[in-house]
Amino acid sequence: MVQARRAARGTRLAGAVLAGAMLAGCAAVGRAEVGAAGSPVAIRSDAPGFSALVGQLAHSVVDIRTLRIGRDEAADDQNPDLSPDFDFADRLAQPLATQVQVSQVRDLASGLVIREDGLILTSAHVVAGVDDVQVQLDDGRRFTARVLGADRRSDVGLLKIETKGLPVAALGDPATTRAGDWVAAISSPFGFHSSVTAGVVSAVGRFLNGAGEIPFIQTDVAINPGSSGSPLFNVRGEVVGINSLIYSANGGYMGLSFAVPIDLAMRVAGQLEREGMVRRPQLGLATQTLTPALADAFQLPRPEGALVVRVSAGSAAQRGGLMPGDVVVAANGAAIHQPMDLVNIVNGQPERAPLQLQVFRAGRALALRVVPGPRLADAPLEFKPADTPWRDGIGLSLAELSTRLRAQTGTETGVLVREVEGAARRDGVQRGDVIVGVNAEKVSGIDEFQRALAKAAGRPAVALLVVRQRRMAYVSVQLR
Repeated sequence: MVQARRAARGTRLAGAVLAGAMLAGCAAVGRAEVGAAGSPVAIRSDAPGFSALVGQLAHSVVDIRTLRIGRDEAADDQNPDLSPDFDFADRLAQPLATQVQVSQVRDLASGLVIREDGLILTSAHVVAGVDDVQVQLDDGRRFTARVLGADRRSDVGLLKIETKGLPVAALGDPATTRAGDWVAAISSPFGFHSSVTAGVVSAVGRFLNGAGEIPFIQTDVAINPGSSGSPLFNVRGEVVGINSLIYSANGGYMGLSFAVPIDLAMRVAGQLEREGMVRRPQLGLATQTLTPALADAFQLPRPEGALVVRVSAGSAAQRGGLMPGDVVVAANGAAIHQPMDLVNIVNGQPERAPLQLQVFRAGRALALRVVPGPRLADAPLEFKPADTPWRDGIGLSLAELSTRLRAQTGTETGVLVREVEGAARRDGVQRGDVIVGVNAEKVSGIDEFQRALAKAAGRPAVALLVVRQRRMAYVSVQLR
């Protein structure tokens, strides 16, 4: 589970959310447009409870498994001790020298199919800095995914798998979501595939300290590790949010869950697909929330608006005439109730489009025209390219080591095990292992591994030298 302190103790979960059967006796579900190959399929409105909704929508929810390989920092660069005096179990009990101390972190998460050609929406913290992403569909098929991008500020990540004809869920309008509405989630908490949980919307437009500009949908839907990135559905079977984090004192679910509104998530996903990053226009000002006392001091009828506390020199805000002490009460005709309303309107603006502001200054109403500055982008997250795996005859799906992973393992040799099955899995090779040798030969890439394995043809077994969890050991794989 990935934790992030976002609301005093907000906790992000690398996993999938559950969308569930609501209380017994709940009203019949309405329609939901979801179906195979992207075709809308209506859910019967006379079906009892939420069973019809879950039966259809589960096909658009995917399980995500990620792998991160990291290296512990160390002061010296000794070579690993390759003494042959220990068997496999003993070797894994002995620490490696610091140069090759490698940790492997596997996480579970969920995602939502948003396009029939394999475009998948999930949470950014799920895919940030991972070395491998595997996506499993509801029908059991598994794919290696490419990370198209991840935006930390909105916690939106975008994946792509190479397939066609996937079922796509209908998207709802979060603006129509109200506190007290029934909602549900479908995910794989702790790896339990296609689990369902349900509850009600506790609040909308909830901004959390440290969570940036996301107007979260707060619910009491149970979210657990394996639930991040899963969809939040309403009773019409429409996705209204992507489950992102929980508020917790101990890392577990405590009745407070938060979802990114789906319209914001889709807007970010569009930019990630086009550019791999998100660009945001800049006004060049800082604001704060109005209190009743501040509203009285600035001669306002009510404590609503964005109080300007700083205007950067040379910024768009300064060129447009804004000054500290101004209170922005409307933008492009939309009321500004709190500072984040202004942020969201600015972020939704087309590039270089003028912004019409209504401002109170010293008790007088003013109309100002501001053209936001050039859109600035956070640095894109770097990901290892999705190599085409090569499958051998013993059940290994391999990939070349990236430059980063070579630095982390402290060696220029080796191949990464993406997936393992058959004889290799039976005899102890695991996903995420780095194979650095075959019998007595070093391996620096897939071609060398293939040639070394071919030399062992006809033998009863082959010995693979494996780095795993800060340990190095030979694993014998039976060939016949």
